[in-house]
Amino acid sequence: MADKPWLIRTYAGHSTPAESNRLYKSNLAKGQTGLSVAFDLPTQTGYDPDHILSRGEVGKVGVPVSHLGDMRALFDGIPLGQMNTSMTINATAAWLLALYVAQAEEQGGDRAALNGTTQNDIIKEYLSRGTYVFPPAPSLRLIRDVITFTTKEMPKWNPMNVCSYHLQEAGATPVQELAYALATGIAVLDEVKATNPSEEVFAQTVQRISFFVNAGMKFITEIAKMRAFVDLWDEITRDRYGVTDAKSRRFRYGVQVNSLGLTEPQPENNVYRILIQTLAVTLSRDARARAVQLPAWNEALGLPRPWDQQWSLRAQQILAYETDILEYADIFNGSEVMNAKVEALKDEARAELARIDEMGGAIAAVQSGYMKGRLVESNARRLAAIESGEQVVVGVNRWKETEPSPLSTGAGSIQVVPESVGQEAIERLNAWRAQRDPKAVETALAEVAAAAREDRNIMEPSIAAAKAGVTTGEWGQTLRDIFGEFRAPTGVGRAVRADAGGAEIEEVRAQVEAASGRLGRRLKLLVGKPGLDGHSNGAEQIAVRARDCGFEVVYEGIRLTPSEIVNAALEEGVHVVGLSILSGSHVPLVRDVIERMRKVGLDDVPLIVGGIIPPEDELQLKAMGVAEVYTPKNFDLTKIMADIVRIAEIAHKEAA
Repeated sequence: MADKPWLIRTYAGHSTPAESNRLYKSNLAKGQTGLSVAFDLPTQTGYDPDHILSRGEVGKVGVPVSHLGDMRALFDGIPLGQMNTSMTINATAAWLLALYVAQAEEQGGDRAALNGTTQNDIIKEYLSRGTYVFPPAPSLRLIRDVITFTTKEMPKWNPMNVCSYHLQEAGATPVQELAYALATGIAVLDEVKATNPSEEVFAQTVQRISFFVNAGMKFITEIAKMRAFVDLWDEITRDRYGVTDAKSRRFRYGVQVNSLGLTEPQPENNVYRILIQTLAVTLSRDARARAVQLPAWNEALGLPRPWDQQWSLRAQQILAYETDILEYADIFNGSEVMNAKVEALKDEARAELARIDEMGGAIAAVQSGYMKGRLVESNARRLAAIESGEQVVVGVNRWKETEPSPLSTGAGSIQVVPESVGQEAIERLNAWRAQRDPKAVETALAEVAAAAREDRNIMEPSIAAAKAGVTTGEWGQTLRDIFGEFRAPTGVGRAVRADAGGAEIEEVRAQVEAASGRLGRRLKLLVGKPGLDGHSNGAEQIAVRARDCGFEVVYEGIRLTPSEIVNAALEEGVHVVGLSILSGSHVPLVRDVIERMRKVGLDDVPLIVGGIIPPEDELQLKAMGVAEVYTPKNFDLTKIMADIVRIAEIAHKEAA
């Protein structure tokens, strides 16, 4: 019997709710069968557009949703009762689900009929993506609240996507991706089990837990990894939790294939990478994805245009409807090579799971910095292999000669979010606040606070708050006041590179020593992450490599204001400031940092910037006074270290 096609999605949202609504309707008209909502960073971290940390971030990596009015605009003309919607939201998942339910009910829908998924996996946020807000214990409690609420009230909803996607983006090996994702699933199920649900309710809960995975370029290994996931989840839910119903133990997952491996040089090659990775999660019927969303070929250059998203959509449709992969049983069953690879991955993953268990589980392994440190090490090894040529990346470290691409040059080659969207969002927010009932808002927020303090389920009070007109920032601040905020370990201090030597690094070490002697003290680099961008992998690797090369490194993690970064540069007496910004907010944030540096007399300290930065923005940054700009094409970290030594020495000579 032929298999049904998977849900076909594109991950989308930017600028404003109205713009995103037009994009959703266009994609649905082109044959997309589900929605996947990308929220902007203020929404993901519980801030309104007028918060200081939201400056420059509104509408950049997703759609801003500050209140029920924004949710109305986002889904205008889209009947939520008939839609399957995935929402990539974590720390504020309970709130965005509350807004979604409120909007569906306003449309006349029944919450029990709603289909979709909230990602709601905070553990991987501590490790890789960085949109966490609260400490681990209350964060886990909020996940539990969403799960127990949806199990009863929204039985078709997937309350959690255990997300290994961002683990691989942070450098995880296949074994780490398996073990850390499964450890997260165990932590969540342990939390739910502690509420003493009936066996039937717990089995329903297990059945609604889904996963969201990644697929890289090691084709056979990725297929084996997915088959290992299927076996290990069945084993864990049967043996650890006693779930007897095989259907409830089924490993259900969606996927976005690898974005980490998309290249800025020769970006058209990414089309082939995306298709090969998609085959890895669709070819094996017994481990086939049930929902797929593909990145666009040019995401290493900037925000993709609707045409770029259409190209990825068509790749899925051709694979699902023009080939015969859905017509056959699993073609890998009985393969000795595949079986051996699956068993090897399972054995290594079980061993890593046992280590995490001995530490006290996933939360303890996060708080100790163990998992983060291992990811930073793995990513360092990956980058070192690319630098040395051991890992071939076509167009990057081999076969770099190329004809000019007609696809990625000229005006309009990427989607550009105007800087004005931030101010426009603030104006919409002010208008929303002006027309609501302040007493109703106050009462609703008091009930949210009471539920949080009393360990009552947060969902019904949050839905009531959404209907009363409460904003994302107000909901977030209410819970911040009760739960506090959390700063996760960076992993940089624990990361150890066994191969931290080599002739190139030794040469740069000598340059650092010589420069330090001439400067009169150790060459000091500040690595800063301004704004709400939590993708810290690049900053961490720069910090680790700088340390390996002999720099004194100041790195305080993510989510710092420009003021905090400049104050740190002043107090630490650094020779160079480096900013890492991947959210597209580099122009306003860099402008702010430069102005503040000049005001406190640091205009002689050079500033360098790294991120997803289009060529025209690079020119603008250099015109502001940025000494150097680095993008994904600059993969040789040791060369960057040599550049920083040179930049520091030039600045010292000019200051003298």
